[in-house]
Amino acid sequence: MIKITLPDGTLKEFSKGSTPMDVAKSISEGFARNVISAKFNDTTVETTTPLNENGSLVLYTWNDTEGKQAFWHSSSHIVAQAIEELYPGVKLTIGPSIENGFYYDVDLGDDRSISDKDFPKIEKKAIEIARGKHDFKMRSVTKKEALALYKEQGNEYKTELIENLEDGTITFCDHDTFTDLCRGGHIPNTGIVKAIKILSVAGAYWRGDENKTQLTRIYGISFPKQKELTEYLELLEQAKQRDHRKLGKELELFTFSQKVGAGLPLWLPKGAALRERLENFLKKAQKKAGYEMVVTPHIGQKELYVTSGHYAKYGEDSFQPIKTPKMDEEFLLKPMNCPHHCEVFNFKPHSYKDLPKRFAEFGTVYRYEQSGELHGLTRVRGFTQDDAHIFCTPDQLDQEFKNVIDLSLYVLNSLGFNNFKAQVSVRDLDNPDKYIGSVENWEKAENAIINAAKEKGLDYVIESGEAAFYGPKLDFMVKDALGRNWQLGTIQVDYNLPERFDLTYKGSDNEDHRPVMIHRAPFGSMERFIALLLEHTGGNFPLWLIPDQAIVLPVSEKYEKYAKKVLNSLENDEIRALLDNRNETVGKKIREAEMNKIPFMIIIGENEEATNTISVRKHGGEDLGSISIKDFSDLVTSEINSTLKSF
Repeated sequence: MIKITLPDGTLKEFSKGSTPMDVAKSISEGFARNVISAKFNDTTVETTTPLNENGSLVLYTWNDTEGKQAFWHSSSHIVAQAIEELYPGVKLTIGPSIENGFYYDVDLGDDRSISDKDFPKIEKKAIEIARGKHDFKMRSVTKKEALALYKEQGNEYKTELIENLEDGTITFCDHDTFTDLCRGGHIPNTGIVKAIKILSVAGAYWRGDENKTQLTRIYGISFPKQKELTEYLELLEQAKQRDHRKLGKELELFTFSQKVGAGLPLWLPKGAALRERLENFLKKAQKKAGYEMVVTPHIGQKELYVTSGHYAKYGEDSFQPIKTPKMDEEFLLKPMNCPHHCEVFNFKPHSYKDLPKRFAEFGTVYRYEQSGELHGLTRVRGFTQDDAHIFCTPDQLDQEFKNVIDLSLYVLNSLGFNNFKAQVSVRDLDNPDKYIGSVENWEKAENAIINAAKEKGLDYVIESGEAAFYGPKLDFMVKDALGRNWQLGTIQVDYNLPERFDLTYKGSDNEDHRPVMIHRAPFGSMERFIALLLEHTGGNFPLWLIPDQAIVLPVSEKYEKYAKKVLNSLENDEIRALLDNRNETVGKKIREAEMNKIPFMIIIGENEEATNTISVRKHGGEDLGSISIKDFSDLVTSEINSTLKSF
């Protein structure tokens, strides 16, 4: 007999060789019908894997993230089989699950391609295969057997993967007539997949190397019910309408120019004004929280980033060094602000009485993202971080970290991001070479973050392997209006950079001590934050932030003089308004104002001029009727104040 511990602490005994599905059936037949994946002793297993030792078992359904990952990975096998049958001679490479769905990279050869017109036949073939209800079966093979199979097929990609694996660790997954090199993690059978949609195709270099073969990457998604696919496609259509690249162009916020360079956004007047309001909003809160603004250069000597460790970890992702006329002198475009802030701290000696020091900067940094990874404002090569670094004593760390949590929550709540979880990102204990610094300092930093999250009552999860190379962090994982998850804002504890830069302060014992460093960026980057805010709001920004809060629309040129008087009055009340005095119908002006997401349309005609009032229509069609200019100003101010509470 073996003892199996379930997530709720229940301990059950089963015969040796029982499977996760046997355990599920012991709970209830109804539950077992929904179980599609399992994890035993923190290792992903099949629902049919024999269990031969005591351990902890977690059973997953479609409603669990892990269940979806197994479902989508299994679906990638089904689609791979369909492609293999439709395109004889195709070479398969890898097909993992991703956050939403899966992809499979294939080499079709030089004379073939896949486009959206081919999607329906791939989907049809995949569903035919799925309806066969073929079991997914794992089997171990020797390295020799695995190499022989793929060398016979002439598949150099699978051969390369196998050559890097140890004999005794290689497994194949079979279903129907299809076999694939795979580590495991599948649903019980293909019949569970009821709906499959091919979403797009793209080019992808083998192993991400531009010097290697370009493959065809086929993206897809699948569901256990057709209804769920229909709902997902409706969400996708909404996402297209909310795409920040589309809205940014329509609202004239930003643009890109190939002459300037890929991944380097140009902010147009309305976008620049929006950014400035965001910056001023945070600067005001930071000032109350005791931050001091600093400004650092866009470049630094290479040695600065060698000292910090950034060059060793991120040198390949940075722009290459800039050589000067002076021999052996090299500079880098700034990839991070933190080394500069360490040097700001080093400007003069500090006593424990001076701490904490909180240096903040809207600092622009540069990283050389691959061209295929660039995406609007969310993946760029030049971006501005709302960066700050706090240098404090170890005794101050707990309170300072909690203060930063408060500031981050203020930012999220003020901008309508109310649905979020906190993620504590810690080391991967199995890969210590990824990190710098002592184990002791890492443990102190990780414990400090976990304790602060607990004390603040945050809904948090701990993710191993997601820490920065110099320290653990707390990230805010926000769910947007379409149910998508994004990482917004980060707080990091760092004992390592103070050591690397030899930062010290005089303690009460008159001895030198090492400060602790907190990195924090509530927005993360201005570019990415504005992109996500655009998509979350659909361009309907909070009233305090939106570029144009109102537009004055005279019904004819006879009322233009009164319209200008209204405009001046609104501007005196610090309401951002503009006048549309074009020789167009009011109906057309309203339609265009609606398209431009302007919250209030002020109609000016004979009655308004005679009564010294304005007629107000809200974005979306609600008619507020005729009111005085002062009442309208009070309405706008009240709505802003209800959203934008002081920090």
